[in-house]
Amino acid sequence: MAPRYAPSLRSRLAPVLLLLQLSFIVIYAFYTEIQYHGKPHGDTFSNIYPEFQDVNVMAILGFGFLGTFLVRYGFSASAFNLLVAVMATQWALILNGIEAYSGKIRLDMRSLVEAEMCTASVLISIGVVLGKTNPVQLILISLLEVSGFILNKWVLQNLLKVRLVDSIMMLHVFGAFFGLMLTWILYRKGSEEQFEKETFHHRSGLFSMLGTVFLWMFWPSFNSVLVDDRSPGRKLEAVCSTYLALAVSSVTAAAVSVLSSPKGKLNLIHMQRCTLAGGVAVGVAMSVVHQPWEAMMIGFTAAVVSTIGHRYLKTQMLLAFQCHDTCAVLSTHGLPGLLGWTAHLLLQLKDCENHTTAIRFAVFHICTLLLTVTISLSMGIITGLILKWDFWRPPQDKKCFDDQAFWEFSNLAVKK
Repeated sequence: MAPRYAPSLRSRLAPVLLLLQLSFIVIYAFYTEIQYHGKPHGDTFSNIYPEFQDVNVMAILGFGFLGTFLVRYGFSASAFNLLVAVMATQWALILNGIEAYSGKIRLDMRSLVEAEMCTASVLISIGVVLGKTNPVQLILISLLEVSGFILNKWVLQNLLKVRLVDSIMMLHVFGAFFGLMLTWILYRKGSEEQFEKETFHHRSGLFSMLGTVFLWMFWPSFNSVLVDDRSPGRKLEAVCSTYLALAVSSVTAAAVSVLSSPKGKLNLIHMQRCTLAGGVAVGVAMSVVHQPWEAMMIGFTAAVVSTIGHRYLKTQMLLAFQCHDTCAVLSTHGLPGLLGWTAHLLLQLKDCENHTTAIRFAVFHICTLLLTVTISLSMGIITGLILKWDFWRPPQDKKCFDDQAFWEFSNLAVKK
């Protein structure tokens, strides 16, 4: 006889999905149009579509496979990632369009790319609560976080006059702190002792490594897609800088992993996640990175910080702050994102011609971080309080990290 798992989500998941999707269809039917002509950013379909596909691969395949390291949560990690990504992107297109509303919400390749990059902040955050939430809660997270992230982007661009690429690249910091606040609100007693099914296996680790490979390969496109190509060589600088930062962080992560291991061996989790730290950090600092050695130093430092964080910080965050970070998102995105913000500040100050300009930039740059962290923490608290409502039927502790709570398995069906 099959084991009894979480109650049916029929009365919650299906109505939420159908109501949201029908609402989106109505909005798109009356308030959107595809922009066929006009290239305000110098974009053409042929030059931006390959980059859009690269970002799409990162969002769907990269983040989807990256979360499959849990031995009994592969179905949910990959499929729920897809579900969250497509719902969040549709919502981001609407909100980004409202921000620049002029009669109709105009859709083009660039708006699709911007929407998917806003969605990336959600995919980062759900890594913090991976395995401890049901799909209804994940959909709510996606809608609320996208709303918060686009609000943050609007505030940075309109109040502090931050460039679009710099405001969107704060997604790593925003997603990490949003997720940490979310898991703090949703803390489960007894999390200090590992959940029964929160286990890692070499086969699931192989699939997770595949996600890392997809992210690693396409990260240069992710960092360069919004860079203004009208400035000669800027897009090439962004691609080269990202590749070099990723390459250096891969080598450094392997070395630090061995040095920090009691047995002097490589840790697969470090290789899966810390190799990406350079791409995260250099992406946040992209607009001021012009020399190869700058990108390489950022990648080196990011890998050291990320690997040490993975080795020691996850446990300390759980014990000291009751933040159970499933995928160690703080070490993968949060700390490298803060490092990239610091590198951006230092490199910009280095290029300033006088002290007045330097001080003014430093004040505005610090305000950028403070606003981003404040909005992310606030939205994380609001979302966590909403999700804590028992109406959403969160999975019980013994049902966490288990596909059988949500998926049909023919070999476990009850035969009548």
